[in-house]
Amino acid sequence: MMDADAATDTPRLDAIRRRALAAAEVAARFADDVDRNARFPSEAMEVLKQQRLLSVLVPASLDGYEASISEVATVCRILGRTCASTAMVYAMHQLVVASLVAHASQSKWHLALLRRVAEEQLLFASATTEGGVGGDIRRSICGLEYQDGRFILAKNAPVISYGEYADAILVTARRTSTSAPSDQVAVVVTRDSYSLEPLSNWDTLGMRGTCSRGFQLHASGAEEQILPGRYGELLAKSGMPLAHVLWGSVWFGIATDALERARSFVKSEAKKKPNETSPGAVLLARAIGDLGLINSELETALKRYALASERGSHASGGFAILMNGLKVNISQTATSVVGAALEICGLAGYRNDSVYSINRHLRDILSAPLMIHNDRILLSTASALLMHPIGDDLFGEWASWSESGAT
Repeated sequence: MMDADAATDTPRLDAIRRRALAAAEVAARFADDVDRNARFPSEAMEVLKQQRLLSVLVPASLDGYEASISEVATVCRILGRTCASTAMVYAMHQLVVASLVAHASQSKWHLALLRRVAEEQLLFASATTEGGVGGDIRRSICGLEYQDGRFILAKNAPVISYGEYADAILVTARRTSTSAPSDQVAVVVTRDSYSLEPLSNWDTLGMRGTCSRGFQLHASGAEEQILPGRYGELLAKSGMPLAHVLWGSVWFGIATDALERARSFVKSEAKKKPNETSPGAVLLARAIGDLGLINSELETALKRYALASERGSHASGGFAILMNGLKVNISQTATSVVGAALEICGLAGYRNDSVYSINRHLRDILSAPLMIHNDRILLSTASALLMHPIGDDLFGEWASWSESGAT
């Protein structure tokens, strides 16, 4: 994927790539075992910490690398080619870090926590889903209760990915126990201030190493641990658009490796029949085009995000519509590409004991349309489109990208 952030320099990106490849090598070695046993990818995570990749977004003033979102997306893509679970854990961690960097610059407590991320390579998880709200992360049932400058909360969370392995969790809740369900805040709680009571296991088709069990979460802390502003603002500015970009980069990585296996299969078949063009070769050519479309959409999305950051227009309806479209398109196209890779490899791709196996790739990529269900996103987009004419009013602000000099 080409770098789309003007602030990114090639030597720095190359250094990040080298570190990501070191982690990916270990992730590949244990990927099948992580998948088979639905266990946390601890070996790859240890290398990510050794390579100081958990703190790449932390500002340099706090001993971080101050990387761009584009550089983080590159790491997600590289990891996605080897172990989707490792890549998704990394992506979800960086979403929390990005939220703290973007929304807590005036909070001493959160700045100190970011410094700890750089020093200790802390792993962040999030608890944004809640039982009883139908999967709507913009509403909460649990609310914060206060006493003497401190808060307590109890949340029924049907999913906290890798919750048992995290060092801190970003939790959403109503501002108070009497606030409206949509009046949400986000609070960061550290391992020494919360407990997790398992409610469900994680025995799934794919993404098994994310260990996304359900928990009853009990936490307490100082009021300064509450992020400034409303959670809805955080979600619009850094939460949702970055999720779509980083998740999309993971899915791009999965699809890329699946198609590389298909290419290797077609190449091996061509050696057996040098004078014939196999049907698989034609399918490969078509699938490569689809993979290129994913790459182009991600590049464009990174540019849109940089432009929105520059203009402060993350909350615009047009930006949300386009970023929602990114998630739906990439999740569907990546699933199609992996399916094509399986079709190309045939039985060799269907087998678990084959070097051309697409089994794990297919099961992992099938989670893509379900992570914030595409139907929910399309329903939200349909409502937003009633307020936004299609054409220049929707796309015009991005059409001037090259004219602004941000190429």
